[in-house]
Amino acid sequence: MDTFDGRGQYRDSQAQPARRESCVLDRIRGRAHPGWYDRGVRRGDDAGATASSKATPIIVGTKNFPEQYVLGQLYKQALEAQGFTVQYKENIASTELIDTSLTSGKITMYPEYTGIMLSVTFKRKTLPKTAAATYRLAKRLYEKRGQTLLARTPFQDVDVLAVTRATARKYGLRTIADLKKVPNLTIAGFPEWETRWTGEIGTRYGVRGFDFVPLAGISAYTLLDQKKVLAADVFTTDPQLLSKKYVQLRDPKNMFGFQHVAPVVSKKLLTEYGAKFRRTIDRVSRLLSVKAIAAMNKAVGVDKKPAEDVAAAFLEANGLA
Repeated sequence: MDTFDGRGQYRDSQAQPARRESCVLDRIRGRAHPGWYDRGVRRGDDAGATASSKATPIIVGTKNFPEQYVLGQLYKQALEAQGFTVQYKENIASTELIDTSLTSGKITMYPEYTGIMLSVTFKRKTLPKTAAATYRLAKRLYEKRGQTLLARTPFQDVDVLAVTRATARKYGLRTIADLKKVPNLTIAGFPEWETRWTGEIGTRYGVRGFDFVPLAGISAYTLLDQKKVLAADVFTTDPQLLSKKYVQLRDPKNMFGFQHVAPVVSKKLLTEYGAKFRRTIDRVSRLLSVKAIAAMNKAVGVDKKPAEDVAAAFLEANGLA
């Protein structure tokens, strides 16, 4: 049986010493995962002493899928371990709605993807040609309206259109443009995908006239497996893609952009809490390789472990708890 060891790896649990399991895996308690909820500090009221005189509260928000729950819990718990008082609002909604929460002050930071910052939040039609330029432009745009970006993660999580290997062979699919060859094409994705990308995929790749199937309580991979759709928008850090069952269609025109994660933070928050706050968040972000986040995504999205416990195990294993 494979188990998550806290460092972003899956191991054969029968081959690991009992001490390793007791110090990391025992933290995975198997509670049902909550939806939207607000949480204060877990470590007692005295843990937030450094924040008691601050005017701007630390309110971490997340969007509405498992990777975001993991990221939110990582930042929340790392801050708490350093004595900050943190409120937590999970599963708020898509980018469009969580950005409204940020600008209205209902949250004061959340993790976002750099390409989505430009294409969705700031409605940019063309995106920079490098990851670094994408980050710099997004940071500059946020700073014009009172937020800024902290360090970006090594991993990026890009939208990708996937098909089953059988479908790819049948129609000769390698790139997004090849979807034009598929009769009666159906594409599944989160509801916001239809608004964001239907026009773009037509303009850039000539893929038009397909039926869009919004995801509602069912996995895109389930729909692909059951042949209820022929293609689906998924994410490159999805653990399901570690198998060879699916083919990711190449995006040579970079429609989906670069998608490293960077915390969007209120500039007031950063000014008030200073270098210790920034340093704590940046230390977490710099640990997040593709392998680490994919392993945590599997623990939450596939193995149904609570994101809170998966994040706690990772932080403990890396000396940040």
